[in-house]
Amino acid sequence: MPLLELKDVRTEIRLKRSTVHALDGVNLSIEAGQTLGVVGESGCGKTMTAMSIMRLLPNGGAVTGGEILLEGRDLLPLSDAEMAKVRGNDIGMIFQDPMTSLNPTMSVGRQISESVRIHKGYDKKQAHERAVEMLSFVGMPSPQRRALDYPHQLSGGMRQRAMIAMALANEPKLLIADEPTTALDVTVQKQILGLIDSIKERLGMAVILVTHDLGVIAGRADKIAVMYAGRVVETTNTETLYANPRHPYTEALFDSLPERGAESGTKLYSIPGLPPDLTKPPAGCRFAARCRYAQPSCREQDPQLTGETSEHQYACFFPVGEVERSAKAVPVTLTEETSAEAIPQSRIGEPLLTVRNLVKEYPITAGAVLRRKIGAVSAVADVSFTIYQGETLGLVGESGCGKTTVGKLLVGLEDATGGEIGYGGRDLAADRHARGAVRREIQLMFQDSYAAMNPRMRVRSVLREPLDIQKVGDKASRDKRIAELFDQVGLPRTALERYPHEFSGGQRQRVGLARALTLAPKLIVADEPVSALDVSIQSQVLNLMKDLQVEFGLSYLFISHDLSVVRYLSDRIGVMYLGKLVEIGPAESVYANPVHHYTRGLLDTIPVADPAVEKAKEDKGIVGELPSAIDPPSGCRFRTRCPAAQSLCAEQEPPLVEFGTNGHLAACHFPLRRFDGDAGEPAAVGEVVLPSQPDAIDDATESATA
Repeated sequence: MPLLELKDVRTEIRLKRSTVHALDGVNLSIEAGQTLGVVGESGCGKTMTAMSIMRLLPNGGAVTGGEILLEGRDLLPLSDAEMAKVRGNDIGMIFQDPMTSLNPTMSVGRQISESVRIHKGYDKKQAHERAVEMLSFVGMPSPQRRALDYPHQLSGGMRQRAMIAMALANEPKLLIADEPTTALDVTVQKQILGLIDSIKERLGMAVILVTHDLGVIAGRADKIAVMYAGRVVETTNTETLYANPRHPYTEALFDSLPERGAESGTKLYSIPGLPPDLTKPPAGCRFAARCRYAQPSCREQDPQLTGETSEHQYACFFPVGEVERSAKAVPVTLTEETSAEAIPQSRIGEPLLTVRNLVKEYPITAGAVLRRKIGAVSAVADVSFTIYQGETLGLVGESGCGKTTVGKLLVGLEDATGGEIGYGGRDLAADRHARGAVRREIQLMFQDSYAAMNPRMRVRSVLREPLDIQKVGDKASRDKRIAELFDQVGLPRTALERYPHEFSGGQRQRVGLARALTLAPKLIVADEPVSALDVSIQSQVLNLMKDLQVEFGLSYLFISHDLSVVRYLSDRIGVMYLGKLVEIGPAESVYANPVHHYTRGLLDTIPVADPAVEKAKEDKGIVGELPSAIDPPSGCRFRTRCPAAQSLCAEQEPPLVEFGTNGHLAACHFPLRRFDGDAGEPAAVGEVVLPSQPDAIDDATESATA
């Protein structure tokens, strides 16, 4: 008997004028000790499935049909009081955003102990001891002290560990993890996912892992359910799905992955259109309107979840690989491009912006009146790089490494503590007047486009605002410019009268790009512009950015923690760690032949949509916590987490030196490969490799290798 089984589950959300058919006949099962991955775009029903199991639906929501069986017991007929005994005891849940899910007015320890007091009857002392025990169990540093902290005092990774501790406090039989790592760096993501895996093995529980990231579940799920428009469209074991996807939607998700485009040299596949309106679901196949192989019959008949075997089922009349695609293909009459094209290459010209020895420190003060300085946060420390006309420079690293601060310094949202920002013969870091004069030419594309727009203004007003402030043309020319921008970013002109909340996430990011283009800039600083988007929407935005770059000769500083995305879009990649630029060079060179151990660690940590690759690299990646920027380590700042660190690393800070003749630089005393005049050759980990100025540190080198 399965631990959990969903049979023909139907969930509806009643609105004032309509009803959303959020789930329509979902069938799933999971055995004890298994991990089930549930994937799909936003709005496909992943989270609604989890909430239906927990009976935590939004106002107006109800499970209207089917069965949800936990060890053979149907949860749907249970009263609210009976269901409350199941939640947190038999079924635990990790929510997507721990900051909004944790109570900001209660300490973390108290929130964990509350659960065991309710379900296990512990007294206050026993419950607190259990909370500390669980925090220690999930790898929280200093669990006694952290139990007394409030959520805002913890980092993102620590908050997620606290959420996991709360979900596991009563040792549930089933753990539901709803996008548990979406907002986290790849390094923290790997730690959290590894933690869930190890706990599953130790407790023998089942896990439902809800995500839109095909790389996250590749090496962790035993089987996968692909959901679309409230239904399961394909389900099988992980290895079979990745090797032989049969539903066109599953295939399209794989084709949208950034690593596919970077490896093939073609534009990312963009799934055309949007998921259907579930208040009025279409009569036939729900994916037919977006399917590149759809036949007229697909729009008339509804395919059922079937297959050659019960182990691999899919809901498609014309599954991938069964017949020749050319014989069944019917053109999709939508605006997005559906065929593979070569990635458009922009023409890289002269230097546009030059950063030299850039420093940004935030003072730490004490005292209510005098506010004396007692320390400083070293956010950016002696960073230098150049951005060329028509080039994309990708900037990667963990949260807290200084990427966003660099971006804010370039657009003038922060004042530099030291260094130069050269643009058009002027130093923007020292000359405020110069910064104002070029403000139109350097624009910022925000990570959260919704928060960056006034929710009470129509999008037409949002886009017209910079034109009004800069007094560009008259009203008619401004309106014409706005309409042309909407054409360029692929949005209908009729949508100009909408408010920001009326757009989808991908559409809002297109509006954000249009807003950045309003004043015809030469450089756009894009701060994590696709980190919160589904892979299908992400591909649309990345392709659009590349097309507009070629059309208008734009330069981008593309900030991200995802090296796969950066590799696809960037000409060069810079890697930052704790305020320092530790490696920079051509994108393919940095990706294929990294020199710095931190870069190698980031690459090993990126989830790859290949089960064999993911399982093979379980023990690789970056370990430990990011040190404090208030008191960074001496010498090389990465030495406290570096597998090759030696005494020399604590004594001297390594300079950026060249590894090859293609502009590939790195700052490491013991690099992964040595300089040989071209691409370099591998060096053993721990081997002393000094590409430049070896005489100056011969003594230190001898000491380090003794």
